[in-house]
Amino acid sequence: MLVMGEVHTGLLQNSGEVPESSARDVLRLLAGETVRVSRRPIVYAVSPDRLTGVDCRLPSASQSRVRGIGTVVSRSSITGGRIVQGSSYAHVERSGSDRRLAWSHYLARPGVIEVFGKARAEDLADGFTEDPPADCLDLGAISARFMDTVQASPLLDRRAPFKIARARLRWVARTGEPAIRLTLHSDQVRTLRLVHEGEFTPAVVDLCEDLALHDWLLTALLVIIERARIGSRSGPEAAAKLAPAVDHLLHLWMPAARVDDALAPFWESLDRRPGFTRQWQSLVDRVRDQVAVNTLALLSATADAGRRRQ
Repeated sequence: MLVMGEVHTGLLQNSGEVPESSARDVLRLLAGETVRVSRRPIVYAVSPDRLTGVDCRLPSASQSRVRGIGTVVSRSSITGGRIVQGSSYAHVERSGSDRRLAWSHYLARPGVIEVFGKARAEDLADGFTEDPPADCLDLGAISARFMDTVQASPLLDRRAPFKIARARLRWVARTGEPAIRLTLHSDQVRTLRLVHEGEFTPAVVDLCEDLALHDWLLTALLVIIERARIGSRSGPEAAAKLAPAVDHLLHLWMPAARVDDALAPFWESLDRRPGFTRQWQSLVDRVRDQVAVNTLALLSATADAGRRRQ
């Protein structure tokens, strides 16, 4: 029928960038399981997948009583030693039985939730991308728990260089004529509707996580610039407020670095409209211009002071 997922993205609670070796230890959520790491073009570490069993009502725009039983796949990741994500998803499909089966049946189908009763894919998708009721499947709570587990690691000093809210991306994917729609609901909540050709693969999850990461980066940079109050603060004060962006964020912008080639056109369509990279580059130029102007002013003041002492 469709795939539902939710990604939470935030700043890793550590004063500095976490090295690859520490990222492995922080993400080792299962004893004996391997943390996967890639180093190009940016260091990316991802935990082993974990399953969460669910037996609950599924969100429905029509408020239909739709029951789902199965498992949710979750994982956590750290990008560039600075950004942490908690991600969960499940493939929702109709059950081949009219009764609940033993848990061994559902565990043998990881990441699949079987639906009982009448259910339409579009109705479930609409219900999930709206604000789901409290008594329904809550992928956000599962993703948040995995992210909290990482943030609570004793290997982190919990002294983040600046405060910034987490972002949540709820997404649904199904097969059909390719299309993508990203909707901004608030500073922290986004929804993504994705229609793609062919069967679902984990590459779709990679795409959604990459979109969530870069959307959070763009939002974080906007917030830092707003806090700097450029024009109403003195140059040195504004530059000091912009320093966290230079130290911790600007080098992390690498859209579609881990996106499958077959799904890259979706990123390219978002880069055309609404234009993520254009906005990012404009903000980066503004930060660097402010830092450069302040540096020149300081050099000029230092030179003047030197001439007066002569």
